[in-house]
This record gives sequence, C-alpha cells and structure tokens, in this order.
Amino acid sequence: MKIHEYQAKQLLREHGVPVPRGKPAFSVDEAVAAAQELGGPVWVVKAQIHAGGRGKGGGVKLARSLDEVRQLASQILGMQLVTHQTGPAGQKVRRLLIEDGADIRKEYYVAVLTDRATQKVAVMASSEGGMDIEEVAAKTPEKILKVFVDPLVGLQDAQGLELAAGIGIPLASQAQAVEVFKKLYQCYMDTDASLVEINPLILEGSGQIKALDAKFNIDDNALFRHPEIVALRDLDEEDPAEIEASKFDLAYIQLDGNIGCLVNGAGLAMATMDTIKLFGGSPANFLDVGGGATTEKVTEAFKIMLHNPHVKAILVNIFGGIMRCDTIAEGVIAASRTVGLSVPLVVRMKGTNEEIGRKMLAESGLPIISANTMGEAAQAAVHAAQ
Repeated sequence: MKIHEYQAKQLLREHGVPVPRGKPAFSVDEAVAAAQELGGPVWVVKAQIHAGGRGKGGGVKLARSLDEVRQLASQILGMQLVTHQTGPAGQKVRRLLIEDGADIRKEYYVAVLTDRATQKVAVMASSEGGMDIEEVAAKTPEKILKVFVDPLVGLQDAQGLELAAGIGIPLASQAQAVEVFKKLYQCYMDTDASLVEINPLILEGSGQIKALDAKFNIDDNALFRHPEIVALRDLDEEDPAEIEASKFDLAYIQLDGNIGCLVNGAGLAMATMDTIKLFGGSPANFLDVGGGATTEKVTEAFKIMLHNPHVKAILVNIFGGIMRCDTIAEGVIAASRTVGLSVPLVVRMKGTNEEIGRKMLAESGLPIISANTMGEAAQAAVHAAQ
C-alpha cells in the first residue's frame, strides 16, 4: 500500500524526523488558506499522486505570493500529471500539499528497505539526492552506500556515521544526520513498511538536516496491525480492478498484455507469465487465487480479467497441492457459464484430483482447451490469443 507525501511526512514527524511545515489542500481556496496559515514569503505547491517525478512533470511549483499560490493551485489541481512512473495516461491530481519553502544547501538521498538476500534491513544513502536513484545506480553505483541492519539490534551510531560521512554531510551536521537515520529506521520498523525513501534529504543553509520529500510503501500483509494507516488509503490512486480483486482476497495486478492468467500461488503465477513470454505472448495480469479458491472467487477472477478489453485468451494454471483440481474445475465451469465466456480458455491442472478435474472439464460441454504441461498451456494460450 502506498500513501501520499503529506501523509508520509506526518508519520516521519511523529517519529521525530524533521520535515517542513505543510498542509494538505483539496481545493484552490484550501490551498490559499493553507499558505496564509503557514505565513512566510515563499511556498511550494506540490501535486499529491502515488508516483515519483512530479517536479519534472510540472507538478511541483514555487509561489512567492498568495495570488501565485492561487494561480498554481488552479493549474495543478485537476491536471493529468504524467511522470516516468505513471505511464503515458498520467494520473489526475486531486490533492495538493502547500509547504514552506526551503533554504537548500545540498541534496542527499536516503532509503530504508528490506533486503531479502541478507535477511536484514538495508539503509542506503547517496550524495546524489534529487535525481532518479536508478540512474545513479546505473551510471555511478559507487555513489550509493549501504549498511545492513540486524533487526534484533537496530541501526547503530557507527553505521549512521558511516553513511553520513560517506555521502559528504559536513562534520558539524553529522550528529544530527545520524539521529535522523536512526529515527527513519525506527519509523520504517514501527509502520511495517517495505520501503521508506527520502529524496531529497536536504542540508539547509543553517546546517540542519530535513526530509524534503517522502515515499512509503507499506507491507499489505501487516495492515491488520495498522488501522490508522489503512485509513490513509486513497482509492482514487489505485487501479479499480485491483481494488475489486482485493475485496475477494485475490492478488491481482493488471499488465499490458492480452493473455489473462489465473494461477494459484505467487511463484507459479510468475513462472506462468515467464512461460507465456518465452513463447512470444504477453500476460495481461498477475492473478493469484491462493490456496483457498472457491467458485465465487474464481468467478470474480474471471469477471475482473474479462473487464480488461485487451484480454484475448485466458490461461488457468493450477497446481493441486492445498487446492484440489476438481474444486478449481468446478469453479472454472461455473465461472465460464456465469460470465458467458467469449474468449478462448486454456486449462492446465496438476496434482490432487487432477483426473477428476479434467473429466469434469471435458464433460462440461464448454470449449475448453486442455493442456498437460505448462509449456503446452502457454503455447496454446499464445496461439489462441493470436
């Protein structure tokens, strides 16, 4: 789950991380009122969408008068903001953050994220703040420093100092930087985040360290522990199909291809998409029905996939371990009849009760293409979609 910048900064503020003063605004009048309340000669008008690159897309502007705040808020609110993370369609701006201007002396980058390879938490920092970190990693990887934190111990002062000195924070500001890194790490742990990114983290003219931007990704599997974070969810920023899928406990992500995939298990779903690509096709979605798929869940999965006008074929790939193949077959048959399936359907099942499941599909009277291996299934789906 993602949250907006102003929400992320509130979480940082609660954990003692210095951030600029700011107020969210949902209308032009609210933006002007926020600037009046903040006071000061300079304000930043920032579009709030779940994507990076807002400044390059024209979604972050500097205002030097209340009239200019009104003018910029009018321009940005309602615009279709296109960045490298939104895709060509862009994202409609429905919220703003009105914030104090900052006296920026130097920009840095810092992030805290889960590192599965070491089973620790990685804290990354770079002297190249304000830039796309992917570009820095590709062109000058030596400018990205990492320390790995044992969650049982936490981020140590020596590790924080290694990062602060390594990215060139002046000696007089290093002690504060270490405290900011430690508080940032604690915020990451307390919120069950999978990523907390500050880009840029700034050094002000006064020598103070401050988080000028903030991005949080929260682990969906931990949201049951955080109703206060669930309350921050902005459904306008999410794909309607993915929202609908979440209601039925379906893990669904829409992609750009034309072959719908219904699979049980995330690993098998990834392998299925890879196999489709191997044979020249393109998956239209990732969809994991999990180990407890019911007829209702399968039916809803079919509806969600078929709502995508680009889907030209559907591939069902099931391993019957916890989930029995005859249960899936029953769901596939019921779903096909309920939705009035109008695209080719390829089914491959292996495991518990697979013979019973295949027999049910064969006797259903539905035009289902049966496959024995994943390769055969993918080839059949690619051919059917063409």
